[in-house]
Amino acid sequence: MIRDRQHGPILELNRMFSSQARGSKDWSRTIFAQACSMLINVSSESFLLPHRAWKVRFVGESVDDVGGGYSESIAEMCEELQSGVLPLFILTPNGRVDNGVNRDCYLFNPAAISPEETNMFRFLGILMGISVRTGSPLALDIAPPMWKLLVGLPLSVDDLNEIDKDYMNGINFFRDLPNKEEEFGAIDMPFTTPGAAGQEVPLSSTYHRINLSNRDQYVQSALEYRLHEFDFQVQAVVEGLAKVIPVPLLSLFTGEELRTMVCGHPDIPLDMLKSVAVYKGVEYSSALVQWFWEILETFSPSERSLFLRFVWGRTRLPRNIADFRGRDFVLQVLDKYQPPDHYMPESYTCFFLLKMPRYSSKEILTQKLRYAINFCKSIDTDDYARITRDEGIGGEGEDSDLELGSSQ
Repeated sequence: MIRDRQHGPILELNRMFSSQARGSKDWSRTIFAQACSMLINVSSESFLLPHRAWKVRFVGESVDDVGGGYSESIAEMCEELQSGVLPLFILTPNGRVDNGVNRDCYLFNPAAISPEETNMFRFLGILMGISVRTGSPLALDIAPPMWKLLVGLPLSVDDLNEIDKDYMNGINFFRDLPNKEEEFGAIDMPFTTPGAAGQEVPLSSTYHRINLSNRDQYVQSALEYRLHEFDFQVQAVVEGLAKVIPVPLLSLFTGEELRTMVCGHPDIPLDMLKSVAVYKGVEYSSALVQWFWEILETFSPSERSLFLRFVWGRTRLPRNIADFRGRDFVLQVLDKYQPPDHYMPESYTCFFLLKMPRYSSKEILTQKLRYAINFCKSIDTDDYARITRDEGIGGEGEDSDLELGSSQ
């Protein structure tokens, strides 16, 4: 039965290739492209598993993935999508000119239409569907109009204004010009419109310049193009979604509701994290634990995301307590680190576990924690796998791995 399986196919992913891709813009070497090539034709059964759709082996890294490697692979894919190394996303025009709303959001790239790019959009849809099924959010900042299209709703001129304010100002300018031929003669504009990516798109084989007689047709043609500019990419994403969830049900949701189901909330509410925290070797009332939570309170949203990735391989918390699916955040303090202030904290992402020495002050803890979340991202294994059951820290019914965020 599907539910009896712990994971889908095993993927061998090369992060050394992906780091080279970021410098060369060779997107075929990214983690996203590597995973897409291995999974795009896999049976949809693998994507219906309750926890992990695949198991990861990072080439050259000693990790036996029981959850941490899987989460890390998805976190890296989300980073790649918004880094510019992949051709699927573009920053909104508002973001490129620093004007209007949604300046930090992304659109599907309407120029990405090759067979390889189309398959990657389908794979993006698969990732979104897996996120909905498993309650594991994707750290993606996709503009609201894209979510509206994904649930089957048409775009309006108000949606265009949300992503390209200057464009709508230009359209309104032409529409509202007085009916005087000399006004248009002074403008002398081609019968083209800028697309979301900034490219000029011809709108007619008949007209070459905008004039008074074709002004209305120009406005109508320009808006028609921009309102349907993303249809091809949206269709590919929906085809991927259909491999994981019943797409007709999407019409029951708003775009914002789908965004929340796929991406959760970018902020990390500490009250939710506290509610699933358990403590080993230390009491909640101890000074060390209180320092820990006070430090997290002072962290910026980006630092909290880094912390969560350090301890869990993710950058966002699940949408609600139920989506944790019984997984606790374990904070364990050990006295074997002597002297404690000379050691770094260790994370075990497969178990959502943070091990810390008994630091002597809040200042030391702050220093060590900030260094760890920013600079310690290696993954390795040791004898921890053989003693987890004795210590009461289990995996998912198979041999467990250790994922070290930092070491001495």
